[in-house]
Amino acid sequence: MATVESSIDVNVDVTTAYNQWTQFESFPQFMENVRTVHQRDDRRLHWVAEIGGETKEWDAEIVEQIPDQRIAWSSISGEPNGGVVTFQSLSETSCKIHLRMEYAPQGMKEKAGEVLGVLDRQVRGDLERFKRFIESRGEETGEWRGTVAA
Repeated sequence: MATVESSIDVNVDVTTAYNQWTQFESFPQFMENVRTVHQRDDRRLHWVAEIGGETKEWDAEIVEQIPDQRIAWSSISGEPNGGVVTFQSLSETSCKIHLRMEYAPQGMKEKAGEVLGVLDRQVRGDLERFKRFIESRGEETGEWRGTVAA
């Protein structure tokens, strides 16, 4: 498995950032290669993304979710992937988001992309777009404050 990690400071409070991140169906608005995310229930998501010029689909399960702190997931179908996003309050008006993702590159294109750092740049760009998205709004589009125990 390959690993990608990136962090970004966001100029909204930790609750606003966390609440927006729980709106998984909004991910295509700031995640460049994500086409759709459908939330099937509190734990399961269906993803469609374009990876290496190919459309890929998979299901993921949220394995841990603690409001204002972390969301961890793991794929349950499709290509293996998983990770965790954490939220750390820096002040009343700012927070740090840290994303760690593990994936198994498939085929020559994805393996070459791993070597060239394509996903590293993609994840960094997605975090920067999230920052612009939530800071320009100043408030979340919705929220889910439930807990999923590991």
